[in-house]
Amino acid sequence: MYIDKKCERGYNEYISCDKNNGENSMMDVALLIMEDGDTYSFHETEKEMAWILFEGKATVEYEGKTAEMDRPNPFDYSTYCLHLCAGQSCTITAHGHCEFYVQKTYNDKKWEAHLYTPEETDTWRRGADGECAGCIKRDVRTSFDYEINPLSNMVLGEVVNLPGKWSSYPPHWHPQPEVYFYHFEKKEGFGAGWVDGKIEELHHNGLSIITKGTHPVVMAPGYACCYAWGIRHLPDNPWEKTRIDDPVYEWLYDPKAEFWKGE
Repeated sequence: MYIDKKCERGYNEYISCDKNNGENSMMDVALLIMEDGDTYSFHETEKEMAWILFEGKATVEYEGKTAEMDRPNPFDYSTYCLHLCAGQSCTITAHGHCEFYVQKTYNDKKWEAHLYTPEETDTWRRGADGECAGCIKRDVRTSFDYEINPLSNMVLGEVVNLPGKWSSYPPHWHPQPEVYFYHFEKKEGFGAGWVDGKIEELHHNGLSIITKGTHPVVMAPGYACCYAWGIRHLPDNPWEKTRIDDPVYEWLYDPKAEFWKGE
């Protein structure tokens, strides 16, 4: 399932596990857009909640703490990610245009609220060793996963997909549902992705909901994209960096793999 949406100032809901309009993703997904002086508060009584600051400058107050955040763009700067359990609250005050990717799911477990800063966000430069002639070079950022917070029912991070390059490649799959939310450097940018076995054209502020099959992504030359990736753990089957590669394409991992390069 793929959703394109024209977003406006405020809270833009894409899918909700209460409405079951997310093709069994078991998550809520939204984009919060704020302008200078806007405030917005989150408080969920039954769901855990996390957001990623895509871009902007803002102050967040949460559970007796206050933090300043400044992220001019998601390509040159790593992210801020606030993760709350059910019953916790936060209030955001924008100091200019801000965009937040928001993700929620049901969870009755408790933990201390945490703001993951750029300094503590793990970044993995994948495809940097020459695999596939440099066509799959990208940055994978993980804000939190099962290893970081085993009490959570979600995983959340980002991928920086270079112009004209591939990510989520070689093709892989996992039984846990996943979403990709696309933020292009240039709003007219586009790409293509495999979503539940179908090829979809991807756009700025588009959402892919993936519940089966491999899901590689490619962006058009000239158009960089940073997309949030969120996984929902399954009951008694959490995602533990579980990547099941399509065996047909495993040979591509070899930096010395032989194929015609047009040279």
